Amino acid sequence: MTRLMSRRVSAAIVAVCFLAMAGCRLPGGAPSGQSYQVIAEFGDVLDLVPQAAVKVNDVTVGSVEKITLSGWNARVQMAIDRSVRLPANATAAIGQTSLLGEKYVALSAPIDQPAEGSLGDGAVIPLSRTSRSAEVEEVLGALGLLLNGGGLAQIKTISQELTKAMAGRESTVSDLLTRLDTFLAGLDAQKADIVHAIDALDRLSAHLAAQRTTIASALTALGPGLTVLAQQRKQLTDALTALSRLSGVGTHVIEASRTATAESLASLRPILDQLVTAGDNLPNALDFLLTYPFPPNVTGAISGNFVRLHATLDLNGADILANLLTQQSPPGAATSSGSGPTPTIPQLPVPLPLPVPTPTLPKLPPLPIPTPSLAPSILPTGLCGPIPLPVGC
Repeated sequence: MTRLMSRRVSAAIVAVCFLAMAGCRLPGGAPSGQSYQVIAEFGDVLDLVPQAAVKVNDVTVGSVEKITLSGWNARVQMAIDRSVRLPANATAAIGQTSLLGEKYVALSAPIDQPAEGSLGDGAVIPLSRTSRSAEVEEVLGALGLLLNGGGLAQIKTISQELTKAMAGRESTVSDLLTRLDTFLAGLDAQKADIVHAIDALDRLSAHLAAQRTTIASALTALGPGLTVLAQQRKQLTDALTALSRLSGVGTHVIEASRTATAESLASLRPILDQLVTAGDNLPNALDFLLTYPFPPNVTGAISGNFVRLHATLDLNGADILANLLTQQSPPGAATSSGSGPTPTIPQLPVPLPLPVPTPTLPKLPPLPIPTPSLAPSILPTGLCGPIPLPVGC
């Protein structure tokens, strides 16, 4: 009997609901003419229900067809009258008609950027272009928290402490904020480099992870070496201590001999200056010293135990006299290379033949020749000495 009464009551309630729905019209309603569908993604749709109104500039232009869940977001499918034109980058927001009124979806053109394109059938308004209004419960809860002193005392304490901490330090705080702004600007300018460094660190970490076995083997192999170093710790410490003492002795020696070393270097400076001034003359002189009195290329004239020498002597008496008279001309007299009269040889008082002087070469002391195969007897002792000549004397 009780079950029968319960079923009759339930049937009566359902009948009353159907009658109420038949006699009442839900808020919103589908557009009367042709329409197109638009989907908007919301993070929270509050208590929005199907058949809720869709408005543009507070004018109802469509209704909500259905609300589905996609992951953690809600997808609201709307039917909009085909005569309504909206830009492709339109925004959507959930509004409320009054303080306790029904919810609706408000569509509008973007405010922070120009309108682009046209919103067509099947278009999706992403989560980045949707929002919702604050709930009455949220406003009343925040107001109650504020009125009950939930945060005013803390805010007052924080404000007073900040005022005490910054009193007299306004310039320092301003400089700190300026430096912080410069630092953040530098970080922002280096954003690409920081990302690149993080990516490189990630690749390095992946490479190290791939070489984990090799690294573990290397660390295991280092164990005996560390053991030996631990055993030799006393000897290494003694060696470092002895090295420290040696450094002290070396420093003392350098300090004691610093003046003498500086004076020695100062004394060497003139010698070095003269060597620099001599340049190539010193090596050339050393080269000539080995073959003196002959030039360095005399070694090419040495064949066996004798030296090949070729000499040409001009013993013409007229030429010798002409040369002597030319050298005895008074200063300012014109020469054969310039303009003016050519000097003539004066006539001798007695036309006798002039004696031809026989030149002789001075005798040189015997010098060693840098060829060990040569005998000292081949050194020149006169014009017609033992050196063979290509012409007779």
